[in-house]
Amino acid sequence: MKGGLTEAEAHCAKLVEEGDPERFRALMATPAADRRRLWPLYAVNLELARAPWASKEPMIAEMRVQWWVDVLEALRDDGSLPPSEIGPALAGLRPVAGYLVALAETRRRDCWPEEFADGEALWAYLDGTSGALYCAAAQLIGASDAEVAMRPHAQAAGLAAYLRAVPEIVRRGRHPLPDGRPEAVAALAAEGLMRLDAGSLSRLGRRALLPAWESRAILSDILQDPESVSQDFPIKNRLKRQFSFLFAAMRA
Repeated sequence: MKGGLTEAEAHCAKLVEEGDPERFRALMATPAADRRRLWPLYAVNLELARAPWASKEPMIAEMRVQWWVDVLEALRDDGSLPPSEIGPALAGLRPVAGYLVALAETRRRDCWPEEFADGEALWAYLDGTSGALYCAAAQLIGASDAEVAMRPHAQAAGLAAYLRAVPEIVRRGRHPLPDGRPEAVAALAAEGLMRLDAGSLSRLGRRALLPAWESRAILSDILQDPESVSQDFPIKNRLKRQFSFLFAAMRA
């Protein structure tokens, strides 16, 4: 045990710290019991996000994604744990393994260079990735609004993270947006802000969404300047960001 964590759980926490430092920071502001439930979830999420980029050959990359689909289906169906360093930590994820299977299946499209046909297809992708992830997180920490209320908020959080990643996706040779015109990007950001306001969340629901604490600011900035999606996300006013994060953490 390391700080109350098993070796596998500690490995999950280390993966998140190194591969997703902003999410790690957000989780460190939550109660220890919640962190212990969420480290494995976010470690799996990180592995699923990386899997489609494991090879430049789409079929090989999809084989890696399929491996995760198979082990997550086995976890869902009979509680089998994958043969990996984080495998023993995934037992607690069985109740939300259905969400993770959906997330893995959605990640298949990242293996291939096809563009999104339209905005509806992009929103479906965001629901299958961010929507599934945050619904799983909410359920793991006992939020009563783990599904219906969480979905639009989680989709909007996914959009903010996705728009922030546009420059990197372009560098990887992909076309991330169904319509890159400024007015279309602004419309996406406006829709995201509407989904963030689609009903209130319980305190545990807000806690589950804490890693997405900056979503509103990101979408608001893009609404005002949609051409900024082609630029790497700037770190603005570090002190203001710190206070904003502390406020979000206090409400969670």
